[in-house]
This record gives sequence, structure tokens and C-alpha cells, in this order.
Amino acid sequence: MIELKHLGKSYTTPAGDVAALHGIDLTIRPSELVAIVGKSGSGKSTLLNLIGGIDRPTSGSVRVFGTDLASLSGGALDVWRGRTVGFVFQFFQLLPTLTAVENVMLPMDFAGRVPVRERRARALALLSRVGVAPQADRLPASLSGGQQQRVAIARALANEPPVLVADEPTGNLDTATAGEVLGLLRAAADAGTAVVIATHERDLGSLFDRTVELADGAVLAVSPRAAALEAAG
Repeated sequence: MIELKHLGKSYTTPAGDVAALHGIDLTIRPSELVAIVGKSGSGKSTLLNLIGGIDRPTSGSVRVFGTDLASLSGGALDVWRGRTVGFVFQFFQLLPTLTAVENVMLPMDFAGRVPVRERRARALALLSRVGVAPQADRLPASLSGGQQQRVAIARALANEPPVLVADEPTGNLDTATAGEVLGLLRAAADAGTAVVIATHERDLGSLFDRTVELADGAVLAVSPRAAALEAAG
């Protein structure tokens, strides 16, 4: 599981140190879909970056399935991240010169966990799983926003990571497509992945096992799915 203890992150600016996060204690287990909510500047993206090993904390610790990320050197952290964490971004971040299936194969090429001869077949299976197999050989520019985000989710799952983090994955999608994308992330959690997303989609709270609200870099409230369902009536 993911364990955050007394987690803090500060950045140095010309005006002095700015605390983006402080005193975060949080545990996330396999098969959980946890939503991180809060206003812009509350620390959502910083928290995801620390969980995903993109950034390092100023204080406290991040342990992911037994690995203390502070114990990993830069190169070892890169290897760990490629094998352990899948990333989904608001603006998709697909390579424009690669087809959908080639974008999904790319993490397999970097991590080297899937034999070369099996990579295209696995990528096609993942695209089928997220409903865009017919677009496998098309470039991202010819796909809709929803289709691009589905490809991005398939890419994030390429190496069967135990952790998936998604930063505003529905921010550029219409309401119906946003619901479909969050449904795919819910399915990933149900299959055993620990899924953590930063989102503004409070209306779809019934999909989340917990909602963690941040304010000024600290946890303001944690709501379980049961509370969200009750609130929804």
C-alpha cells in the first residue's frame, strides 16, 4: 500500500520558502480509487508528484508497497517509477508522431518487462479494454479528446503498475466523456490497482472509495464512499 507520513513539501522562491504541503498522513490500499480534491493551489498536483516519485519531499516519508522512495537514487527511482507507477495527465501527453498503439507500447520499451514480440499484442488488448482498439493505428491528432484520454489510460496500464496516478484526467472532457473515463479508472481499481486522482468531479463521488479534501497544503477532510452515496440520496 501507499503510506504517507508527516509529508511536507516546500519550494524556494525569491520571496522565501513556500509550503505546498505539510503534515500529510494518508494510507491508500490496492483496489482503492481515492480522489484528491481542493481549490487550485491546494497542493493536489504536488501530492500526486510525490506519490509517483516525480518529486521528493522536504519532510516526512513516502512508502509505496514497502519501498521508501527517499532510499532510491535518481537512476533507481527512474527504474522504480517506470515499473511501479502509471501516469495519466489532463492534456494526455501522447507523442504526436506515434500512433495510438505505439504510444501504448512506449512504456513497455522503456521498462523492458514485456518481451518485444508480445508488446503490440498487449498494447492492442489494452486499447480494446478501454474501447479504442479501432483507432490503434491512428495518430493522436485524429482522435477526439475522450479517445486520446482512453489511449493515455491504456498507456498508463502498459506495465501492469500497482499504482496509477491521474492529474485532472477529465479536465478537458465533456461531462458524459468524463464519466466514462472515471469509470475506466474505477475498473482499474477494481482490478487491484491503487488509483489516486486529482479531480474537480465531485458529482461523481459515488465512484470514489474516499475523497480527500486539501486546503492550503493540508488535509481538511476525508469522506468515504458511503458518505458520498448517502449525500447523493
